[in-house]
Order: sequence, then structure tokens, then C-alpha cells
Amino acid sequence: MLRIGICDDVYDARLVLRAALERALEERHSGAQFFEFSSGEGLLQWLGNHAGELDLVFLDMEMGELDGMETARRLRSADGGLQLVFVTGYADRVFDGYSVGARGYLMKPPKQEQLAQVLDRAQAALVRDLDRAYICRSGDTHYRIPLSNILYFASDRRQVQCVTEGRTYTFYGKLDAVAEEVGAAFVRVHQRYLVRAGAVDRMEGGEVVLRTGERLPVSRSCQQAALLALTRAELEG
Repeated sequence: MLRIGICDDVYDARLVLRAALERALEERHSGAQFFEFSSGEGLLQWLGNHAGELDLVFLDMEMGELDGMETARRLRSADGGLQLVFVTGYADRVFDGYSVGARGYLMKPPKQEQLAQVLDRAQAALVRDLDRAYICRSGDTHYRIPLSNILYFASDRRQVQCVTEGRTYTFYGKLDAVAEEVGAAFVRVHQRYLVRAGAVDRMEGGEVVLRTGERLPVSRSCQQAALLALTRAELEG
């Protein structure tokens, strides 16, 4: 199920776009969860507390204090994997979004076939990007976390924490299963810790020191394998 944000300072425009998207999704027997925002500021503030909870955002280019382009730049710096689609009432603005890697550009009111094409591309991109993100579920919410943002995973009984610089995500699972999903870019340094090799600054005194300064213990049973894996990652990087 796609998680779609609609950001437009005009209520009627949000209503029309959502209805059109619902029709396009119904034709594909697909569902979506919608989130509506009346300003770029509101969208950015919400995303700051809900990182990884949107897959696709439709952005009006002509909004109030923070227009669509500036909103897109800030969204892109916060979440490089978030898919963006611009919606505009002016034909001369459809080329403005190349610098932020927009998925598409739609003229108001959006045509049904154009929306269908955008949704198809968005769903295909999500499938392609699965190997560059970790998907986890906490309660009723699914999170898409870019692997490059993850510092480490920590296990505590039946719960796993996915730790990034800005946020920690907690979900039920086993660290062994997480290790299989994320692959060789992550190194097991302890029964309770799985660390992204690229986040490690050094190993010293039975600990790994992350680039953030945080220290995690390295168990004796993992020490040799962890040292080899981290050395290999540094040489390949």
C-alpha cells in the first residue's frame, strides 16, 4: 500500500487530486493511505516526527511562504528516497524540478492517465529500492528507512531497535533475521548489536566507536569476524 502525501494550500485542489488518485488506484485494485498538508512548513514539521512514513508526495509548486521547490529541496535533504511529484497551474514551471529528481510534473487539473503513469512508476521504484532500504513495521505503521541512514540495530529480547542519527525505530523481530535482510553492509559485533560498517570510525578496547562518537561493545566471539569485516568494508569504501 502506497503512503501518499498531498501538499497544496488550496483545499479544493487537495480534494480533487485525492479523488483522482483514489480512482486511479481503484482501477489497479490497489490501496493507499493519504496524508494532506496545507503548507510546505506543515509537511516538513510532520515529516520531522514521522520520518520514513511517506512513499510519495504530490507538491503544489505555488504555495505561500514556502513554495513547492523549496519544500522539495528540504524534503530531499531529509529523505533522499522520498518520491516527489510536482503539481502546477503554470506550464512554464514544469522543468523547474529536475534539480530535486522529481518523479513527474502534472498540470492542474491532473489527467487520469497521467496520474496512473505516475503511480505505476512510483510503485515500480519502490520495488527497485527495496535493496537500499529497510522496511519495518511498528504497530499499524510501516517505515521505509534508507540503509545509508542506519547506524546500527540493537536487540532486546523480542524487540529490535533501528537507530539512525535522528530517530530510533522499535519493532518486534530477531536480530538474526534482520542481518539476513540487510546483508554484508552490516557487521555483527555482539549478540545484541548489528552495526553498519560505514558508520564505524574505529575499533578500540573491545568497542566500536561510531562516527557519531557513540560506543558499542564488541563481544569476544565476534571480535575477529567483526575486525575482518570492518577492514574489508574500509578497503572497499
